[in-house]
Amino acid sequence: MLDLLLRGGTVVDGTGAPARRADVGIRDGRLVTGGELTGELAADVLDVSDLVVCPGFIDMHAHADLALLREPAAPDALLQGVTCEVLGQDGLAYAPIDDTIAAELHARIRSWNGPEPPGGLTWTSVADYLDRVDGAGVNVAYLAPHGTIRMLAMGTEERRATAVEMTTMRRLLAEALTDGAVGMSTGLTYVPATYADTTELIDLCRVVAAHGGFFAPHHRSYGAAAMAAYAECVEIARASGAALHLTHAHLSFPVNRGRARDLLTLVDQARADGVDVTLDSYPYLAGASYLHAFLPSWIQAGTVDQVIDRLADPRVRARLHDDLEVNGCDGSHGLPVDWSTVLVSGVEHEADAGVVGSTIAEIAARQGVPPLDAYCDLLISNRLGAMCLVFAGDEDNVRAILQHPAHMAGSDGLLEGERPHPRAYGTFARYLAWAVRDEGLVSIEEMVRKMTSAPAGRLGLADRGRIRPGMAADVVCLDPATVQDRATYENPRQPPQGIAHVIVNGSVAVQDGQLTGALAGRSLRRSPGSVRTPPQERSE
Repeated sequence: MLDLLLRGGTVVDGTGAPARRADVGIRDGRLVTGGELTGELAADVLDVSDLVVCPGFIDMHAHADLALLREPAAPDALLQGVTCEVLGQDGLAYAPIDDTIAAELHARIRSWNGPEPPGGLTWTSVADYLDRVDGAGVNVAYLAPHGTIRMLAMGTEERRATAVEMTTMRRLLAEALTDGAVGMSTGLTYVPATYADTTELIDLCRVVAAHGGFFAPHHRSYGAAAMAAYAECVEIARASGAALHLTHAHLSFPVNRGRARDLLTLVDQARADGVDVTLDSYPYLAGASYLHAFLPSWIQAGTVDQVIDRLADPRVRARLHDDLEVNGCDGSHGLPVDWSTVLVSGVEHEADAGVVGSTIAEIAARQGVPPLDAYCDLLISNRLGAMCLVFAGDEDNVRAILQHPAHMAGSDGLLEGERPHPRAYGTFARYLAWAVRDEGLVSIEEMVRKMTSAPAGRLGLADRGRIRPGMAADVVCLDPATVQDRATYENPRQPPQGIAHVIVNGSVAVQDGQLTGALAGRSLRRSPGSVRTPPQERSE
């Protein structure tokens, strides 16, 4: 007997193949389809005759590292059909850690991740962390974070690693990959990864390649040197033999308008040369990060206390004026900052609550101070714990990138702050509504492939991402006519409509658009010695 029968739906199977009418059954957390359903009885039946039935969506870039420990039901993900989130992003995450770096690491990235979970940061290894998030509402895959590993080996010093420190980093990375990490992330605009040179990254990526993982870089510039930054990532993959996944692959700021063609040409040439390259993006024009991301790397070395002290020094602010408002710096992507595009989306200091929803330029005008002073004062009063949105995207670039066959979907969802980016709550529905139904940029079969079998292939998850007999029963049932993101910049925590049912490992987690409370997610560890296969890019 089946545990659940999805009757009469239109199956979009995740491979890119044309949609077809078929029943889908679930037994013991696995899919049963086709002729195997003949004569089968079911303990429960859902009529999905007006719905598309497809594999559960895989978010290639999520920031729910601590959120899943505080709120394991994961409503932001499940209500938009996400059944697996890839954590450990941008080189800064919470495993591996030890007591020497835990507090400093959290002080730097808490605005991404929110407060510590109940009981604190009590794990040390990647294996321990994956044990902790096992049993959340969604499945989890994890990237070993280069910046965190560098902190463990050498703190946040602005210098090259020594031979001994490189040995330590290689060991820590190998342990993380053996523990089940699917690859390594880095954040080359974030301290301390920004201090790493190309040689260091090639060396570490050789470890990634040896374990069958992939390299997921947040590259060095989305502005003036964006193409050089992308080219560096390709060179790292070429020299190390590691697969490359370009995370949140955007080209932003006016200097890069219409330059998606240059990026995609670079990707196509690398792939033609045998480099395994994929990329992800979100379908919005604004970006988001912590507010201190604009600071040049020279001011961020050392501890958060030292950074705060520097920000209060008038001589430092004079230098910051040149770096941020005249010349540009590594933190501002090599461009002078346009403070009218930087909107504060969250603060920790209660007295600053009134600035949320305003740009730095607007805050400065109200206070009667220069924008740089308003910016620095806000960082000081919040001890770096503030978030921002940056309106610097280019729609032509977004459209071109999402149509590339190597593209996948990733929300880069940041859940913290009073007004977080709506991408955390709307990315997957927006792709289906805006890119598929409204604009016709890709077919629904192709968009589903980008959200299911393609990321499953990149992650090495052989039993996910397709509607086929024996596959893990991660399933979404949606109405293609009504699916719609509802999250906005003004009201971001709004779930989408049109996502009817979501099933995780055979358990119904969302039924008729409502959470059931099921917590059936699992930590999906890469098996030691697994062989990397390039993600599928067309129907079979």
